[in-house]
Amino acid sequence: MRLLKVATCNLNQWAMDFDTNLRNIKVSISRAKKVGATLRIGPELEITGYGCEDHFLEQDTVTHAWECLKDILLGDWTENILCSIGMPIIHEGVRYNCQIFCLNRRILMIRPKMSLANDGNYREFRWFSAWTFKDKLIEFQLPSCVSESISQQSAPFGYGYIQLLDSSVAAETCEELFTANAPRIALALNGVEIFTNASGSHHQLRKLNLRMDAIKNATRFCGGVYLYSNHQGCDGGRLYYDGCSCIAVNGDIVAQGSQFSLKDVEVSTAIVDLDAVSSYRGSISSFREQASHQAHASSIKAQYKLCQSFNLQMVPSSPLEIRYHCPEEEIALGPSCWLWDYLRRSGASGFLLPLSGGADSSSVAAIVGCMCQLVIKDIQDGDEQVKADALRIGHYKNGEFPTDSKEFAKRIFYTIYMGTENSSEATRSRAKRLADEIGSWHLNADIDSVVSALLSLFQNLTGRHPCYKVDGGSNTENLALQNIQARVRMVLAFMLASLLPWVHNKPGFFLVLGSSNVDEGLRGYLTKYDCSSADINPIGSVSKQDLRSFLRWAALHLHYSSLAEVEAAPPTAELEPIRSNYNQLDEVDMGMTYEELSIYGRLRKIFRCGPVSMFQNLCHKWCGKLTPSEVAEKVKHFFKYYSINRHKMTVLTPSYHAESYSPEDNRYDLRQFLYNSRWPYQFRKIDELVNDVADEKAANLPELEQQGSDIMSGCGSGTGVVAVGSSNPNAGL
Repeated sequence: MRLLKVATCNLNQWAMDFDTNLRNIKVSISRAKKVGATLRIGPELEITGYGCEDHFLEQDTVTHAWECLKDILLGDWTENILCSIGMPIIHEGVRYNCQIFCLNRRILMIRPKMSLANDGNYREFRWFSAWTFKDKLIEFQLPSCVSESISQQSAPFGYGYIQLLDSSVAAETCEELFTANAPRIALALNGVEIFTNASGSHHQLRKLNLRMDAIKNATRFCGGVYLYSNHQGCDGGRLYYDGCSCIAVNGDIVAQGSQFSLKDVEVSTAIVDLDAVSSYRGSISSFREQASHQAHASSIKAQYKLCQSFNLQMVPSSPLEIRYHCPEEEIALGPSCWLWDYLRRSGASGFLLPLSGGADSSSVAAIVGCMCQLVIKDIQDGDEQVKADALRIGHYKNGEFPTDSKEFAKRIFYTIYMGTENSSEATRSRAKRLADEIGSWHLNADIDSVVSALLSLFQNLTGRHPCYKVDGGSNTENLALQNIQARVRMVLAFMLASLLPWVHNKPGFFLVLGSSNVDEGLRGYLTKYDCSSADINPIGSVSKQDLRSFLRWAALHLHYSSLAEVEAAPPTAELEPIRSNYNQLDEVDMGMTYEELSIYGRLRKIFRCGPVSMFQNLCHKWCGKLTPSEVAEKVKHFFKYYSINRHKMTVLTPSYHAESYSPEDNRYDLRQFLYNSRWPYQFRKIDELVNDVADEKAANLPELEQQGSDIMSGCGSGTGVVAVGSSNPNAGL
């Protein structure tokens, strides 16, 4: 038997914080060595952090990476353990994203990334070039500061593998796992047994199974050992890297790290039997046949052994069942961990949330409460880093430390209900109950006097006094009166975030949390520069439907029972007067349901539908429920308000990325913000299709009547119907 103990890592790196990143790398190597591992892999670009973005274009960033690598090589970190370390490298004036294999204070091989990620949130082609030479393994001249320190002038650079005395190792990097012609295929046919994958993969709801399936399949068809390492945490941007480092052998997962954690370093290990890889491959006749004809790949010989022979103390790791979180848990845990990283790294002393008693702000409050619960749990489990951060942020003194999540929340979390004459006692009561359950320092503020002052100023300037629509005012007056309330709340929230710590003799400042969801952002159903304008927003990329499910889950699992009442209440902005015959409701104002919004968003972004193709898809989806003419009106209504309000996406609060149809304008959803909102060409094409369908139906009416029942039974489920054409009180134009 050739038994080998391998280690892979979740590391919470911080872009451009070389001290933190170097410390985490060293800790991970030390832990791997302590348990007897002879191969350790870290995440992609772990020395610099993955999210450096345009900092990768700075010479300093590459220079500092080499300095950190030199620090590792000069110590005993790589003694008797093969380490794969990620960093940027410049070769002949070209920047590459590289994995560097180090052993016994020497660089064995540098492997540049061959397939770059350049869609969605990723822009790697902006900073790096792909290495495209599969037939090249060149000599790379090491920087003089490194070569002189380790007495090594050059190292092999390019595509190939390391042939040790008892095993063979090759690398893939992140995106290469998902490519059709992955590098590992040819290398496996060359006899390579161990593959490493250094990754920078972010969290997205319901997507972990795709990654885990890809990792399993990486060795299911060709056999082998696959080590996957990932970042975990917020490294300075909108993304949360969700860890889940793992080890696969011959199609089975034998080790899996956590997906969500407050830990800075997590090391997962497994004992693998390389002879089992040989046996597995030998049992596949097609693999043997293809391997016999495979072109030779370049290799580097290393006179070193990684494996041990048969040993009763080394038992090969058994397959395990992959751990998946339900979407509601993902909403609770991912944004909670992201918020904790942002809080402890920003220098802030806590969060302030305008808490309206509605579903969105209550979801944010529950996520902060979940964060406090996670902090207390990790302190109880002995995590000294989490404890140190909590002591500093909570300003504990005289040996005290947090032992209760509600007590900790009281120190770091302010909530405020900012009511007006249009607010109901029900939302005021729900906000207070939830704040008590979480433990936040809760304030109840009446802002009517501030709104009245602004209206008095307007009247003095113009001699006019606007009225709500229910009181006889125009749409323009109605909209302006709602926006005044919303924007006053934003100003008050930022003032309180700055001054409340001073009032309570606390140093620092509090971060203002936003609470607009992805559907409202997509539709533009929010006032520009209102309470949706904040420092950060943990739910800005989560759909309303998912948030409602999360509230039901959190009421039970986070023990915030008031959330069940919040979830049951119909969504309302409470910006217009409440009358016996009128109560403002979001879905009526928008002219569409949140379920419909979610469908529109997915078709627009994920399936890349314009107005015409969206109409065609929805005609199929809603057949039997809506006529083509009704579908056309809904599609036109959506695209009209989407385009009118697209400008709001340019100023959305930076949000946790969780959904694949996020309209976030700065990095993810790159579209213009000035549209012809009439969409004349596209809407004309839709009208033509509606007429064509009507003509066809008229021509085939007898046959259609005969088959009507069959058509109805064969169609998919419909959607709730809301009258279109309603004015948008939150347009904020």
